[in-house]
Amino acid sequence: MAFVSDALGRVATSATMAITQKARLLAEEGRDIIALSAGEPDFNTPEHVRDAAKKAMDEGKTRYTNVDGISELKEAVARKFKRDNGLDVTAADCFVSSGGKQIIFNALLATLNPGDEVVVPVPYWVSYPEIVRLCGAEPVFAVADASTGFKLAPEALDAAITPKTKWLILNTPSNPTGAAYTAEELRGLADVLLRHPHVHILTDDIYEVLVYDGGTFATIAQVEPKLQARTLTMNGVSKSHAMTGWRIGYCTGPRPLLAAMTKLQGQSTSNPTSISQWAAVAALDGPQAFLADWRRVFQERRDLVVQGLNANTGLDCLTPQGAFYVFPSCKRLLGKTSAGGKVLNTDEDFVMGLLEETGVALVHGTAFGLPGHFRLSYAASNAELEEAVRRIQQFCAGIS
Repeated sequence: MAFVSDALGRVATSATMAITQKARLLAEEGRDIIALSAGEPDFNTPEHVRDAAKKAMDEGKTRYTNVDGISELKEAVARKFKRDNGLDVTAADCFVSSGGKQIIFNALLATLNPGDEVVVPVPYWVSYPEIVRLCGAEPVFAVADASTGFKLAPEALDAAITPKTKWLILNTPSNPTGAAYTAEELRGLADVLLRHPHVHILTDDIYEVLVYDGGTFATIAQVEPKLQARTLTMNGVSKSHAMTGWRIGYCTGPRPLLAAMTKLQGQSTSNPTSISQWAAVAALDGPQAFLADWRRVFQERRDLVVQGLNANTGLDCLTPQGAFYVFPSCKRLLGKTSAGGKVLNTDEDFVMGLLEETGVALVHGTAFGLPGHFRLSYAASNAELEEAVRRIQQFCAGIS
């Protein structure tokens, strides 16, 4: 008897989860592991957010809520989109789920049919193409490699669109590269999309607050208001307020789409956790000044890592504009052998050799659709990052 459905058989296991789990098991065995494979802020959830959760529990706000979120949170979401993104929306235009991933899953499962296509820029977050495949549709990959700063060029987008295209998934700042589109760069993509009115846009803005060097975040429906009627703008509190475990994502989009997503969520998880929703109200409506301090710390860590990886190691690392990842090339070191005797034919060989010989856990670039690279998350302490960079340099120096 086969237990796995044909739909699930089309889906690959999450490489980030797999490597993080392997690192965790090695640590439990007593190995000295520095895990830089997961994307999770190392700060504590702000105190005022935790206090709001405690208050909600004390007041008995622990029961089922509306499937698509409490009205208070949807109102806070609408205020956030107006305040930060210039999107004129109301609570009726907003939707809440158990994390940003569920927003994406709901939107795609509610709209895709077999034969539909979804344009996915490469490199991509590992879940995008797998969710598309699970829905029975086909991801169409548009390469945005280091030559374009890992940003999708308008001509590459135009070439990827066909009459079967249902969605474009756009992520800025990007996981895994940290590339952040400027308003001018989004303008170029918007001009292409205006010529293809059958294409909907799902923009994943989960790293919105992490843009560096004085840059300004922009989202595509803000840059081109004519696209708002076919854009789902997704965000959440996981990265912005160090609330990864609270599982709250939110979005704004066309009301018929939100209704379909509510129908789907009503037959799956139902409402997001009530306590987390009240905490998210405090996160969105409360003080935001701490974000500037977090941004400064992350930018310092970025600079530490980029400088260290480019210091005569055989790696080539661009300086990202946002998020908390770097995506260096290790191509110059492939085809060689590590000091421990591991032949490094692929980027996966490289990261597995690094983990086995030095205890530093990273994710290979092939998992994100771009071989010859790896992703390092610098959401860790300076001491951990300095030691990780030292071990990576030592590992690279031993390759012959």
